[in-house]
Amino acid sequence: IPVFLMLGCNLIDYVTGIAASKYRQERVNSYKGIRGIIKKICMWFLVLIGAFMDILINYAITYTKLNIELPFIVSTVVCIWIVANEMISILENMIDIGVTLPPFLLPVAKYIKKQVEKKAEIYDEESEEEE
Repeated sequence: IPVFLMLGCNLIDYVTGIAASKYRQERVNSYKGIRGIIKKICMWFLVLIGAFMDILINYAITYTKLNIELPFIVSTVVCIWIVANEMISILENMIDIGVTLPPFLLPVAKYIKKQVEKKAEIYDEESEEEE
């Protein structure tokens, strides 16, 4: 589900970004358009790297003959973080276009992103303590 949400958010963010550029007094050109597409492709690479990490973790678990099966945790968390980030960008684009948002919508998107980041910080701090 997060992958489908990410695809939808990528497309909506790209379209609303182009639409909002008119209201921001920005010129849309092919360089900016290509740069935006490359940025979206790199987001997909981040999810792929997360999937590679998940595969390595599961391989290590299997190789050590532990009887545990883990879902794709890293790639899912990366995808959720990107979706939250894209939702924030879409909402900011809509604000620039002049759309009135429900007052809770942008704070909820920022809260989701912050919660994902907090969970990642905990794991990062634990890995630093082990070193």
